Parts: sequence; structure tokens; C-alpha cells
Amino acid sequence: MIRLAAVLIGSFLVGAGINGFLVPHRLLDGGAVGIALILHYYFHFQTGLWVVLLSLPLAVYAYFKERNYFFSSIQGLIATSFFIDWLAPLQDQFQLPIWWSSILGGFIIGSGIGLMLRYETSTGGTDLLAYILSKASSLNLGTLIFLVDGLIVLVGYQALGAQSFLFSSIAILTAGVTASVCYEKI
Repeated sequence: MIRLAAVLIGSFLVGAGINGFLVPHRLLDGGAVGIALILHYYFHFQTGLWVVLLSLPLAVYAYFKERNYFFSSIQGLIATSFFIDWLAPLQDQFQLPIWWSSILGGFIIGSGIGLMLRYETSTGGTDLLAYILSKASSLNLGTLIFLVDGLIVLVGYQALGAQSFLFSSIAILTAGVTASVCYEKI
């Protein structure tokens, strides 16, 4: 029951952070969400739906390697994708400066991700990849999330430009630190 609550609350936070703070400024998150946001900005694709489609290969991998984690992360993937699309109307609700949106959005997203990881679930996608790599190595979970997300934002630099790259980097750094703090149960 606690894990389900963590999935629902964490997914809601991720959806709210993305739609309320990143999308209004065309900022990116990392991983599957970042790729889905690029597709949304240029082709107006539904972000949540594309998060699911892009995360399927990692979900299949988790099914064979981390079966218990797979079942809880598939719930997180579906819930997060639902909340990303359901909370899309938030994109027009906040008019914060870009620097404030990147920090606050990163904090909210990181809180949602960290809460889910703390209860051994995730949004699927690259959070799942970071969790698996963290368990297999001595690398910090937040550092891994930052590295994977940073790679996606770097790819987005070509498409969205320097300002988006800078503030997206601030958002994912904030999200990574926040997720790490929440996950470590401090």
C-alpha cells in the first residue's frame, strides 16, 4: 500500500514539475522524458505516451533481470505517463522566470523520482537504468541519473539552443541531487 502511494504521489510530482515548470520554457528533463519532450516540442506528440513507448525496451530488460523491480516500475511508468499527459493543462498556468522554473521544476521532479526510488519503484525509463547500474556498481544513484539525463539534454542542445541547454542542465542537476537525498532516506 505504501509503494502504491509512493507511485501515485511521485508520478503526480513528476507530471506537475514537467508541465508546470519545464514545458512553459521549452526545457528538457533527461532520459525517456527528455526525448519525449523533444518530440512534443517539434511534432506536438503526447509526451506521456511517448515516455511509455521509449521505455519499453528497458522494461523488457528489467522483466528478465529485476523481475520484482519490473512490476513496481511498470506501475510507475504507466502512472507517470498518465500524469504527464493529464497535467498538460498546467503548461499555461505558471509564469515564473526561467531560472526559477528550472530550479523549482527540478526539485519537484527529483522529489517524485526520489520518493519512488526509495520504495523500490521508478518512472521506468532511464531511472530504472540508473537504479540497475547503481545496484551493480558503487556509483551514487543521483550521479547516475544526472549523467544519463545530461546526455539527453546535450543531445537537445542542438535542437533547442544554449539557453534551453543551460537551464535544462540546472533542472536535471537539481532533480538529481533531490532524488539522491530522497532515495538515501536522509
